Amino acid sequence: MTFEILFVLAVAVCAVILFATEKLSVDVVAIVIMATLIASGIISAEEGISGFSNKATVTVAAMFILSAGLFKTGAVNYLGDITTKLFRNNFWVGLISVMFAVAFFSAFINNTPVVAIFIPILLGVAKDIKASTSKLLMPMSFASMFGGVCTLIGTSTNILVNSIAEGQGQPAFSMFEIAPLGLAMFLVGTTYMLLIGIRLIPDRRSEGDLLESFDLHEYITEVVLLDDSTSVGKQIKDAPLVKEIDINIIEIQRGEETIPLPAATELLRAGDILRVRCDLEKLKKIREREGIVFKPQYQWKDEDILTEGTKLVEGVIAPHSEFIGKTLQDLNFREEFGATVMALRHRGVLLRDKLSETKLDAGDALLLEVRKRRYNQIRQSPAFVIISEVEQETFRKSKIIPALAIITGVILTASLGFMDIAASAVIGSILLVLIRCITMEEAYKAIEWRIIFLLAGVLALEAAMENSHAGELVSEQIIATVGVWGPIAMVSAFYLMTFILTEMMSNTATAALLTPVAIATANTMNVSPRPFLVAVMFAASASFMTPVGYQTNTLIYGPGQYRFADFLRVGTPLNILFWITATILIPYFWSF
Repeated sequence: MTFEILFVLAVAVCAVILFATEKLSVDVVAIVIMATLIASGIISAEEGISGFSNKATVTVAAMFILSAGLFKTGAVNYLGDITTKLFRNNFWVGLISVMFAVAFFSAFINNTPVVAIFIPILLGVAKDIKASTSKLLMPMSFASMFGGVCTLIGTSTNILVNSIAEGQGQPAFSMFEIAPLGLAMFLVGTTYMLLIGIRLIPDRRSEGDLLESFDLHEYITEVVLLDDSTSVGKQIKDAPLVKEIDINIIEIQRGEETIPLPAATELLRAGDILRVRCDLEKLKKIREREGIVFKPQYQWKDEDILTEGTKLVEGVIAPHSEFIGKTLQDLNFREEFGATVMALRHRGVLLRDKLSETKLDAGDALLLEVRKRRYNQIRQSPAFVIISEVEQETFRKSKIIPALAIITGVILTASLGFMDIAASAVIGSILLVLIRCITMEEAYKAIEWRIIFLLAGVLALEAAMENSHAGELVSEQIIATVGVWGPIAMVSAFYLMTFILTEMMSNTATAALLTPVAIATANTMNVSPRPFLVAVMFAASASFMTPVGYQTNTLIYGPGQYRFADFLRVGTPLNILFWITATILIPYFWSF
């Protein structure tokens, strides 16, 4: 073992730990890896930054734009409206239709916005048919993964594995080469979810309104400030009522005037009726204060809490949000967004206290009372996904046909070999901008830049493994352990390793780490690398056991009120079923 191999393996191990623990965001980890490998001299500066111009990175960026362009036409929302009608007629027909629709779109465009659009649709359906939302969201999220493995462009990991393989002299995958196995996995997964999986999902979220789902009724009340209150004449941020008891004033009624979500600098006056949010202990403390009396309490509904100037919405922290790891206090949330966080579902646990001190995480669900004039600011922020209502933005419906034609053209030209997928995706993105399916500003916002930096960084690690021959050393150890059982057992082992790593860290990083090892292993065994590459492709997108392994699971975690154990209960048998299916079918479709 040379120093270069030892160093690269040490970097790889550190990367796995950092990706798994999420002490730093994945893009930061990837860039640190790149800088470390360049500084070590194992890869050159050109090799280190070449990931930014790699075909996989460019293709993924273009696919983000293509996806956004299609969504701006309202095509997916139209399909969502149809599935809603099917649910009203028959639950099972509706569920099957949703799974098929989500899988179909996810085979060709980024599945995260697909899931984001269907979440509010399914929340509405659940309320309409009086069903548990948790029974609908998880099958929908899993279906997006089933569909993503049906085509080369279905997931970024498919594109990445193909790019790395091409870079090491392997023939490129065609657009639909993996479709037969993908369709088999879709049928297996869908059958499992309909017959077994849905029965394993507990009823976590009822069909009630937002206040019921966040269990807030008894925590909203009104108090009146009398002349002798110590808070009179003070700004809200300095008022003893706020500073010492830590209550949240969500509205002031001052005579005929209503002040929704008052600013921290608003002066409190005698006679002000304050609508406040607090727990029972704080209610007791308020009762003990001089100069403060309670108004009669009554149960609130969504329509009760909404004033003329505010609305109640539920939002989810996006998988790659800039809010991750920060607190509401750090973000100066109320002032920046004109909204109050009334409750927070954090890692499956409902929080009502110390919200401003809680570090936000991807998938956290927030109950927000937001000023109507500031609502678009939150809705358009990439840090949030608003899931309490179907987006009512103005779609460019006249562009549906041109957008579908362009995306079909991208798929056909790549499938028939007329053009490389990277070139066709870039040209398709440009055409969408030129015919105004999407603006240039929207195109920039559509690209998930953290994913782009993550890809560039992990490709630097892949180059270092190739330069140092670390991949060959790892493959020799794997062969020594499993090789005696033959190539089928080796393919099975690679699938198992990939899906286990994917549950702990980024699937993109997992694919970048294991793809060169898979190729080296196949070369050492003197067999075709194709089955090994397919195993890595499929297993990297089969993250069913945790809410954090795949971004669509992260999106539904809070809205579905799931617990971590729910994914383990439903996802573990599914992962094992996919592993067995892959072990049997991959050698059938791709010979050694």
